[in-house]
Formats: sequence, structure tokens, C-alpha cells
Amino acid sequence: MITKKQMQDLARKHGTPLFIVDHDEIRRNYAQFKKHLPRVQAYYAVKAEPMPEIVKTLYKAGASFDVASMPEFMIVHENIKGMQNKKRLDWIWDKIIYANPIKPIETLKELDQYRPLVTYDNLEEVKKIKKYAPHAGLCLRIRVPNTGAVVELSSKFGAAPGEAVDLILAAARMGLGVEGLSFHVGSQTTNFENFVQAINIAADIFKEANDRGYTRMNVLDIGGGFPAPYDSSVKPFEVLAKRINAELDRLFPKNIEILAEPGRFMIATAGTSVVRINGKTVRDGKTCYYVNDGVYHTYSGIIFDHQHCHLFPFRKGKKEEICGVFGPTCDALDVISMSENLPADLELGELLYSTNMGAYSHASSTWFNGFPPAKVVHINK
Repeated sequence: MITKKQMQDLARKHGTPLFIVDHDEIRRNYAQFKKHLPRVQAYYAVKAEPMPEIVKTLYKAGASFDVASMPEFMIVHENIKGMQNKKRLDWIWDKIIYANPIKPIETLKELDQYRPLVTYDNLEEVKKIKKYAPHAGLCLRIRVPNTGAVVELSSKFGAAPGEAVDLILAAARMGLGVEGLSFHVGSQTTNFENFVQAINIAADIFKEANDRGYTRMNVLDIGGGFPAPYDSSVKPFEVLAKRINAELDRLFPKNIEILAEPGRFMIATAGTSVVRINGKTVRDGKTCYYVNDGVYHTYSGIIFDHQHCHLFPFRKGKKEEICGVFGPTCDALDVISMSENLPADLELGELLYSTNMGAYSHASSTWFNGFPPAKVVHINK
């Protein structure tokens, strides 16, 4: 884990705003996932943070990958482009899932040469895949409960369980191979019952498909949603893993391959933000700090991901109080927090830092108002 001294040294060397990625932490998270879910093959959700350096670290560690666009696919492909063609195609089949259920025609045309596993959740998508990517394997995404998830996904993606087998058989009649099912319980899911219910729904669909004569499915993708330890309210990962393992062992025989798409879990704790105080005032009796990073940049998760990002000082002050913290742009939306517990005597030029910033933060940074994204520094590569 990066120390405060390391943060300060890196900030002095590289300036701020700074986004620090600790690759030792990424490897630890991947090892923890494998340890507690030994039956599950981890497909890192590249969208959580698509830096090639992060993908390379996970590639070397043995991870697989969940991609949702051709640029993401090519970031992963860069690591295997030197393989012989058959070995490369075998690796893609075994190690990449294109998990965006809706794909542009141009994407399907480009994907077809790689013969990957792709998801779908409706009949129109089946017709597109048949016409433009007939060499792909299919995985039907089903809708499952997202109760208690920070980011709900079931309203946008997923076939109703009642129509699932009809969609599987429709694809089979078109000559396409449906390899299995996928689902997503919602991002940052602290309601572990979502996983239990989803696995049971999937098991029922497997049984119905088998009863109706379709016996080719051998993959279950349990998606993402594995929560990062943002605060003490998040139960330990091993508690969730124990529930998942019990249901998988009860409902799915060993010949069924189990996939998952952890993104946030893999990298949230690996990212740290360091910012500089550029301004200070008192507004309505509250001390307010203006820093050189904000919600249009590294703290974008506040807007897009419902994340609560906390800032910490590098020194103790004479008096701590509830302070406001604002980003650098002229937009009134650029508010990091209106209730941070900070020293009231911090001065211009002092630094603050935020931990657990690795997921859905720098990935969605912009250049709004002319301010560039934070500089990225990788450590322990």
C-alpha cells in the first residue's frame, strides 16, 4: 500500500493533479479473487480503467478480459498480437468476452475475424450477429434483480427469464451456438442476495433449455458487481465468495465453466488521487477549499458512479471542521464534497489525497473548461 510520504514525493516530482496506480495492489486483488472464488475465471472489466499498463499487469497475472468496444478489445489484443494465428484465436475464445449486448454493425464485422464470445439479449441482435459475425459464439444475458446495487443495470440490459430459452432456441435455429448465460447484479452490490437469486434463476434456465432439447450450454458468466471496500459498511469479499461458491456447487456441475467480470473490485483500491489547494474562502460560515481536480476529471465517479470520494490532509490541523471542496472548473456542478472533515487552517499550495480511486474515475476524465486530466504515474509495475 502506498504511503503518504510516497504520495508527497511523487507529487513533488510530477506535479498535481496526480493519479497514482499501484500495480502491486492490482496483483493482490486478483490473487484474492482467485483464492476465494477458485472455480471462477476472472474477466477484468476493462471499462473500469482501460489503461494498457493495467491490462498488461493483469494479462501477466493470468487474467481474462471483459471488453465492451473495439478499442477495449484492441488494448487487450496488443498483448497477444505476436502469437501464431491458431494460438491467438484460441486465447481470444478462452480469455475474452465481448460483454456489450448491443453492438454496432461495424463492430460485428470487425469482430468476426477474431471469433470471440459475445453477449446478446434480444432477437434483433441475433439477426445482426448471424449476418455480420457468424463465427462468434453467443452468451445470452438475462435480467436479474439489482436491488441494493449502487448502479442499477437491469433496466437497460438483459432478457426476461421467461423468454430466455426462446431466444436461445431462436439463435440455434439460425445456426449460431449459444454457449451459456450471463447476468449482472448491478455495480457495487452490497446486497449479496442478488447473486444468490441470479444464480438460481440461471440454473432454472439451464434446466428448461435442457428439457427443451438444447444441451450445448457449458458457460455461466456471473458478471460484475463485486464490491470494493470503500467503507466499513461493505462486508468482506470472502463472505460474498462463500455464498457464491455454495450456490455454484449446489446448482452447477463441475463441467460448467464459471466466468465473472470484476472491474471495480480489481482496481478501486489501486488508485490514489493527489490534489493541490488553489483557493480558500469562507462561504456562509463554512471553510471552502478549491482544488485542481474535480468531477469533470478524476472525481467523475461522483457524477457517473454515485461514488462518495473523501479527501484527507497530509498533516493535522489546529481545528477540524466540516468544509466544502470544489473542483477547478467554472461549473457549479464541480463539487467534490460539501461535508469533508478537514483542518480549517490548511493553506494555499498544500496537498490533499483520496484513496480507493482506481475505478471509474480517471477512465471518464474530460478536458472540460480546458483543464487536462490528472497526470498518471504507475508504481510497482
